[in-house]
Amino acid sequence: MLEKKKSINSEQMFKTTVETEEGLSDGQESNVSEKEHRKLVNRATKHLRRDVWAAMETYQLIENGDRVMVCLSGGKDSYTMLDVLLHFQKESDIKFDIVAINLDQKQPGFPEEILPNYLTDLGVEFKILEKDTYSIVREKIELGKTMCSLCSRLRRGNLYTLAEELGATKIALGHHRDDIIETFFMNLFNGAKVETMPAKYRTDDGKHVVIRPLAFCKESEIEVYAEEKKFPIIPCTLCGSQENLMRKKVKRMIAQWEKEFPGRSSSIFNALKNINPTHLLDTDLFDFKNI
Repeated sequence: MLEKKKSINSEQMFKTTVETEEGLSDGQESNVSEKEHRKLVNRATKHLRRDVWAAMETYQLIENGDRVMVCLSGGKDSYTMLDVLLHFQKESDIKFDIVAINLDQKQPGFPEEILPNYLTDLGVEFKILEKDTYSIVREKIELGKTMCSLCSRLRRGNLYTLAEELGATKIALGHHRDDIIETFFMNLFNGAKVETMPAKYRTDDGKHVVIRPLAFCKESEIEVYAEEKKFPIIPCTLCGSQENLMRKKVKRMIAQWEKEFPGRSSSIFNALKNINPTHLLDTDLFDFKNI
């Protein structure tokens, strides 16, 4: 069972400084937006820490003695994941190590100095793995076609190999709640299966445990947090440039639903944690014949 440090109570664990609302005099209108901004940032910070801790407790993502390989892409999600895990490394009773890694895929124009500089300043152990998967993807995938599947497979293979070399007991990926919901619909529409990204799983070869600490976190709050922290974001020139990706279409669909029916995303996400095999049609999950 996970425990927080005894010297900190639950409120102290997740709380950030909250601004006190005061009456504004004439000429102070400019302070209103700043106060609202601070409220938004404080709320996002509190929620992200709360949600990561909830995922850690629910799925026992990180345990004493773990060496967690935190995979950084240079995007807002992975920066946020690292930042929150560093918070819990300092403030919780779980004793675990962090090694941050980045796979430099040799994309043209990739600013290779950004992550090493950032991680050095942060004082975090890190490793940059250089593998030209970009050229392989460009060679194998026809122009205009989706590159994600091949790119993902190549990236995963390199990450698993590196995890073994580094002695990592957990591999942490930065997928969040919105990614999980979108993946559910992509599998439903395109794969004819009820499946999504789990918060924790063991690789097929049994060698590695992969975790998603941001599984309960909303992308909108990650965006607020990342903007406030001013992380040095590195854009992806592969998938980030493909406007017609199915994931982007699904994201737009969910956003429209949320606009028309506020709270629908939360309902969908909660449904993924509340499965009843007896009320589905999969005979591998339930023996209907012998009822």
